[in-house]
Formats: sequence, structure tokens, C-alpha cells
Amino acid sequence: MKKLMLTPILVSILIVSVSSQDLSTFNKYFIDETMRIDYYHIGDAKDEFITLDQIYKYGIWAGSRVNLIDEMNLGRYCVKIYDSASGELIYSKGFDSYFGEYKTSSEGIDGIKKTFHESAIIPYPKNKIIFAMDRRDEKQNLFEFFRKEIDPENIMIIRDEIKDKLVKVYNADSNSDPHNRADIVILGEGYTIDEKSKFEKDLKYFTNVFFGMEPYKSNQDKFNIYGVYKPSEDSGIDEPPANLFENTVLSCTFNSMGSERYILTEDNKAVRDLAAHVPYDAIYIMVNHARYGGGGIYNFFCTFTTDNQFRDYLFLHEFGHSFSGLADEYYTSDVQYNDFYPVGLEPLEPNITALTDPANIKWKDLLTPGIEIPTPWDKAKYDSMDYKWQAERREMNKKTAQLKRERQSPEVIKAAEDAYARKDKEHSQLVDSYLRKNANYGKVGAFEGAGYVANGMYRPMLDCIMFSKGERPFCKVCETHILKVIEQYTE
Repeated sequence: MKKLMLTPILVSILIVSVSSQDLSTFNKYFIDETMRIDYYHIGDAKDEFITLDQIYKYGIWAGSRVNLIDEMNLGRYCVKIYDSASGELIYSKGFDSYFGEYKTSSEGIDGIKKTFHESAIIPYPKNKIIFAMDRRDEKQNLFEFFRKEIDPENIMIIRDEIKDKLVKVYNADSNSDPHNRADIVILGEGYTIDEKSKFEKDLKYFTNVFFGMEPYKSNQDKFNIYGVYKPSEDSGIDEPPANLFENTVLSCTFNSMGSERYILTEDNKAVRDLAAHVPYDAIYIMVNHARYGGGGIYNFFCTFTTDNQFRDYLFLHEFGHSFSGLADEYYTSDVQYNDFYPVGLEPLEPNITALTDPANIKWKDLLTPGIEIPTPWDKAKYDSMDYKWQAERREMNKKTAQLKRERQSPEVIKAAEDAYARKDKEHSQLVDSYLRKNANYGKVGAFEGAGYVANGMYRPMLDCIMFSKGERPFCKVCETHILKVIEQYTE
């Protein structure tokens, strides 16, 4: 794989003209700068509403100036921007959010309302716009539930220069023009002032991991990758079960949504303020921690830890969620969602299906000729093996958390962590060996078990980086979809 040089940069980017493309719509309605609309998303499973926070003007526009309307039809929500005078739709973007996940939790279903901070990033409008928000109904159709007129000339829009003396920006892999590239920013979390060199090393390592994986490898010229470092007071992040809490730049934490390995942050403003130092389409949060964990929310952000044995997998798997809207294909792990995929409805995600219409399965064009639908795969034996490990894994993690709470010696804690890592690796190898022996391994069909659902939900191939841990590729369906997403960011 290509070896990448890291150099500190000042963010001033030469914009390459795109005379071969139609920029008439962009030039009519927008200027080449960014508007960030911050708002609060409030509610529960039944009710939700939006209140505006602040609006910012800064930087150049990172996205495509040609592909202004989102045609992916993914995400629970969609930001829509209309020209106020004509009512014409001039920009849209589908996404998921932390609130969208919260409302599927037991607390959300029980009517406990909660507030989350979110941001809409759009090209800066020339004239007054309507900022509208759509959400999905029970049949997956979008409907508008919020709208507000915004005047880009409003004197209360924040126009401060983006600067922070503690922040350092790195050019990890740049092909220049952000309009014609998918622009990725990797934010450092939990790196102290003494761990700057580790951030640089990690940034270089994971940039190489990214471009070692298809379809990113063959499309390296369609990406820009930046790193943004700001020192945290403490190293690592919060581990609530272990009663360990750290003072960090982005306030990330394990045990988000009650899931021991799920890492998110509710400090959206801190994330967006740090990311604003570069033009970006997608956000990685690189968490300086040895414990396994991560998370990814579509067109929101993704997180991963840097120093565990499955770090490459985490880095690529979570980005599959946040960049491409891919679903988790596994189903045996505990999650805190209730009816994440409602029974009887076809999921929006491209890589799982409820098989409501087998003759017209969504990846019909990629099916292995003559494959049986649904596709047999000795599921019962796999279930027995994996559910057993999941139960054992939970107990081992509880024990380690207890040792940390009791402030046992580093040697005792490390012994427990090493024992877990060893068994986790052994189980991963066992799963890999078991799947590879199946007669339908490597074929595209419809394999039952996907999207946190053991029965009635199907994935395209037996294995994929969205299904199991370890060194493995995206399945053909996932890879095909990722290519479509990449093209949305190019002109």
C-alpha cells in the first residue's frame, strides 16, 4: 500500500475549475462558502421537534457543486433546503442521528424526552432559504416536521474566523479540490499534549489502512483525508462501568446507549467546531484507547479505538455505517434498540433485506446464478457457537470493569484484558473457519440473520466486514453501494 507523508498545513485550498460540469444551479443559489445550522433535536419515540441554536458562516464548501440533491434515499431524516422566493428544492441530505437511535431505546419508548445537539452543513445561500427537516413515518416515507426561513444576511450569523492556537491540522492524503473529492476529517480524541506524536503515527497508520481496502484503494484519487489534533487534558475516554472518567476534547464515552462497546459523544458542537478547521464531508473520531469499541451513524460521525487487535476492522466497519449507510449484518450481539427494523418493512439500507419480495430482492443483479433464495447456511450451529461466546464475553467484560472500579493493580487488570483478547481472537478465527467451510461461502444470495435480527432478516453473503470481525473485505453488495456513494461526492 502507498506510504503517506504527514505534513502540518494551513487550510487554504486552491479550487480547480470544473468547466465540464453544470454549475448553473449552484452558482444561481449559492456561494462557495459553508453555512452550518446548529439546532436541538428534542423528544422521544412518539414526539420530536426542532429548535434552532446558532448559524455559522465559514470556510469553503466541501461538497459537490453538481450533486446537490441526495438521491440515496437513506437515513431516518433528511435536511431539505428550498429557495424561499420560488419554493424550489435546491439542496438535500439524508442522515441518521444520535436522537434517531435514542428514540428506539426503552427510555425513548417509555416517553422520556431527551435533547441532542445536531448540525446541518450546507453551501452558503445567496438569498433567503427555507430550512426544512423531514423524518420517516411508520412506512418509511419522508414527511416534513419542521421548517424555518433563514436570511443569509442576518447580522446574528456567526462569522468568526476558524482558529484555535491549540489545534494542529495535518494533510494525510490530499488530491486538492474538495468539490471533486470525498473529504474525510479524522479528529483526535483523548490524546494529551504529550501524545501528539502518537496522534501523528496513528493518523498515518489508519490512512494507509483506509487505502489498503477496496473500493477505497482503487479510488484513492477521489478522497482527501485530513487530521485535526487538539490536546485533551487526560488520555483515553470515559469508561462508566469502571468508574473511570476523563477530561477530553470531544467527551466521547464507552457504554453509549447502554452498550458496553458503543462509543459516541453528545457534544456535537465540540465535534463540529474541531472539524471546521478543514473542509469535510465525513467525520472520523479517532479514540486513543486500547479497549475494543466504536460506533457509526450515517452522515453524522463514526468512532473507533486505536490500540486493540481488531483496530483495522473497527476503522473500516464503522465508516461503512457513517459514510455509506450500511447496516450491521450481525445479529447475535446485544444492542439497546427496540424494533430498530420494524417487522414487515423493507429496510432502507442496501445490504440487508426482509425479503418481502424474493423475486425482486434489492441486490438481484448481483445474485450468484442459480442460488437458492433464501440461501441455506447451517445457521443453527453458528447461533449456538456465537450466542455462547456472547454470554461469556459479557461476563469477562464485567469482571474487567469490576477490577478497574476496585483499582486493582495494572498487572491484574492487564491479565484480565489479555485473557479476553485471546479468547476473542480465538472465537473470531473459529467463526472465520466455520463460514469458509460452507458450500455457499463467497456466493451472493440471501442468508438469514442480519440487522440485529436472527430470523426474518437477510444479508447478501455469508461473511463481510459488516458481519464479523477480522481481516475481510466488503461483500459485493456493500462494495457496489460504496462506489455509488463515492460518486455522489465527485463532480
